[in-house]
Amino acid sequence: MNTTLLIIILVLGLVLLALEIVALPGGVAGIFGLGLLIVGVWQSYTLWGEAMGNIILIICTAITVILLIIFLKAKTWKRFSLNEESDGSVNKIDGQNIVIGSLGRTIARLAPTGKALINDQLVEVHAINKFIDPDRPIKVVGIEGYRIDVIEVPNDDRFEGVPNGIEE
Repeated sequence: MNTTLLIIILVLGLVLLALEIVALPGGVAGIFGLGLLIVGVWQSYTLWGEAMGNIILIICTAITVILLIIFLKAKTWKRFSLNEESDGSVNKIDGQNIVIGSLGRTIARLAPTGKALINDQLVEVHAINKFIDPDRPIKVVGIEGYRIDVIEVPNDDRFEGVPNGIEE
């Protein structure tokens, strides 16, 4: 094995260990990285002798420990973490005038869940047994907790006054 290949193996092993810590949990990258480091150190003993093999072993161990310290610091993880808050909310049925039999229109495609406008309120609804395209008339057939079940109904005169929620 030549020197260039040995250096590539050692660097690749360190990179895979760093990726295991930061981005690729699950152990596969860490196992391959550790394996490459073991092969690289073993080959350095074979290629350059005991003294240089010991130096390579100490250098690889030190770099691994330094990487662990750097990646386990709190400030490092803040760079990788999500800093936004979710502003999504669950339907609040209590106090709303949405009851079984209420009519409305889909705003987005229900596949099977999506947004709909029912009694001038934008809510998340669940289509029963099929997908419903946007701007289709719907009827509430069930309310369980925060889940509003709807079905598509034929488009007829009863829906003329139901707003479609789409700006024209």
